[in-house]
Amino acid sequence: MLTSTALVLFMMPGLALFYGGLVGAKNVVATMVQSFVAIGLISLLWVIVGYSLAFGADHGGVIGSLSNVMLRGVGVNPTHFAPTIPALVYMAFQMKFAVITPALIAGAFCERMRFRGYLVFIGLWSLIVYCPFAHAVWGGGILGTGGLHAIDFAGGSVVHELAGAAALATAFYLKRSKQLDRPHNVPLVLLGAGILWFGWFGFNAGSATSAGGVAAYALVNTQLGASTAMLAWMGFEWWRKKKPSGVGIAAGAVAGLAAITPASGYVPPWAAIVIGAAAGTLCYFAVNLKDLLHYDDSLDVVGVHMVGGVIGVVLTGAFSSLAVNAAGEPGGLTQFGRQVVLAVVGVVYPFVMTWLILLATDKLVGLKVTEAEEAAGLDAAEHGESGYGWSQPAPAMAGAGAPNGGDPDQIVVQGAD
Repeated sequence: MLTSTALVLFMMPGLALFYGGLVGAKNVVATMVQSFVAIGLISLLWVIVGYSLAFGADHGGVIGSLSNVMLRGVGVNPTHFAPTIPALVYMAFQMKFAVITPALIAGAFCERMRFRGYLVFIGLWSLIVYCPFAHAVWGGGILGTGGLHAIDFAGGSVVHELAGAAALATAFYLKRSKQLDRPHNVPLVLLGAGILWFGWFGFNAGSATSAGGVAAYALVNTQLGASTAMLAWMGFEWWRKKKPSGVGIAAGAVAGLAAITPASGYVPPWAAIVIGAAAGTLCYFAVNLKDLLHYDDSLDVVGVHMVGGVIGVVLTGAFSSLAVNAAGEPGGLTQFGRQVVLAVVGVVYPFVMTWLILLATDKLVGLKVTEAEEAAGLDAAEHGESGYGWSQPAPAMAGAGAPNGGDPDQIVVQGAD
């Protein structure tokens, strides 16, 4: 469990690289910083009150109590959520889930949100959206064992649906970006996706909270779901665009990882292949809907994470098996219906609450950067630095030898052409 906890934390620099490569060169620092700063901010909030709100004593199935504020009563003795490990280890493992979920949202609004607004937004979102929903599903609340009996092994609803629906609300709220110079570094995207895939074994297999058969199924299913989705996405892109892109291959793998997450410890391996195929197909077409619906989800968080999460949550109800996990629920029509309810709530609740948090944050500190700041890039406007030595036009680059006055994004594009 210590290793799994470290693996999930390692997903944060993976996410930073994945998102950083997908944006323009003048926004790479600002985008990567959003992932890194979430580690510190959300970790502290989790210890102070977040863990108690998510896993404290139940208050009517909706939210936990304040009984574990500042980790009061959380020590080396096991918790009933994980009876074979110290409560502190379980708290730390769940902390990493709380950290990565709001960081995923950032892919929808990179290049457009002020840093101070981002800090206030993810802090409020973590406490108001993530913690209550985690309690409702995992903490004995109304959507899990305390009521509906829907199942989510490692966060298809709690992590991916929540982040994806919040991304959708944020993309609509901030409106379309004026800059369309992404992605700037495909190798970073592929490296980040590979690190995410590596860390996902801790994310899913670690959710068994023990070394044994369930963890083994979760690990194998994670590999199968990601592999199948990656190949399906690649195939559709190859068919429609005549060339399979590196970005598409990476996105397909992440879509499969998101989709298999809720099912990983509940379904047999053949079902993981089906779920991966569904994710690679449906998520590929879902990312194209943003043009039809006229919203700018910069890095396709909605199409990959929300849609992938919904697919996984719903299909878990169809394929879950007690032979795989005796602590789960048998698949069938009844469980399928429960999972549909969970999937719907996992989209509607975060969308509405995110919109309200955006309104409040905008009033408090402001959210959207100016058009001039967006054009200059947030690396310089928000952080006073650049990701690359050539990212700011120098006098020597302003002549005929530097296309477009030394704009690094335009240089990359012309070189590629």
